[in-house]
Amino acid sequence: MVEEMSLGKPPLELVLDFVRTLEAGGGAAGIRPFLADGFVLVEAPHLLAPAGSTRTLEQVLAGADHSAGVVANQKFEIRRTTCEQGRVVLEAEWSATSLMDLRYWDAGETIRARTSSVFEVRDGRIVSQDSYDCYFTS
Repeated sequence: MVEEMSLGKPPLELVLDFVRTLEAGGGAAGIRPFLADGFVLVEAPHLLAPAGSTRTLEQVLAGADHSAGVVANQKFEIRRTTCEQGRVVLEAEWSATSLMDLRYWDAGETIRARTSSVFEVRDGRIVSQDSYDCYFTS
């Protein structure tokens, strides 16, 4: 049985709501209620960050607001989910429209990636996310 979190939602539902908020362009104000104070995002190396990255809550929130000027129409097509207690794994196809010329895409082009993320949920908040993204350039 999945334990109900303090926001009244099981971990999988909380993470899916978080993803829907990102998809809707929720920005920092929209995603903040989902994230614990000590939230950490770890990105494995990928096309846009060859060395990978580790970001704090503050950096993630700043990035969420900044992304509104970089991409629009974000979509997450969830392929599979797995949930065990407070650990949620999502596999998804992500896409967005580039609003500016980027290294591999021109403004107006669709950016696509296959992504897997592992979320840890504790006390009704997401405490960490480890992301593994594979971007398509053609």
